[in-house]
Amino acid sequence: MRLALAEAELAAKGGDVPVGAVVLSPDGTTVLATGHNEREATGDPTAHAEVLALRRAAAELGAWRLTGCTLVVTLEPCTMCAGALVQSRVDRVVYGARDEKAGAAGSLWDVVRDRRLNHRPEVVHGVLADECSAQLTDFFRGR
Repeated sequence: MRLALAEAELAAKGGDVPVGAVVLSPDGTTVLATGHNEREATGDPTAHAEVLALRRAAAELGAWRLTGCTLVVTLEPCTMCAGALVQSRVDRVVYGARDEKAGAAGSLWDVVRDRRLNHRPEVVHGVLADECSAQLTDFFRGR
């Protein structure tokens, strides 16, 4: 999560909402890819930290299936990112801060654990939640 927090700081420096993500290999120790929000930097509405990290991890592995991998992200994934997590077949999602307004991993919706879908990653929430929340709060206070 500390690496994801550092990625989030890069997003803030670029004028984006500070969200950072890391994809870990199935062994849980190797970082396959990182990402941070780049919507403002690229003008791409899909340039969320999770989507970018998933794309980079798939490129690193040479396959779209990220079976066994873990995505660590500072903010609970939105519906778009939750859908990408299901589609990429990650085994686990670890997030810090809850997103009561747009969260789709247990707060507002629970897309990642919807029994109607063919894949349901494990969800671990609240990891360094205070630090993740503070980073977001500081960013929005500055605006």
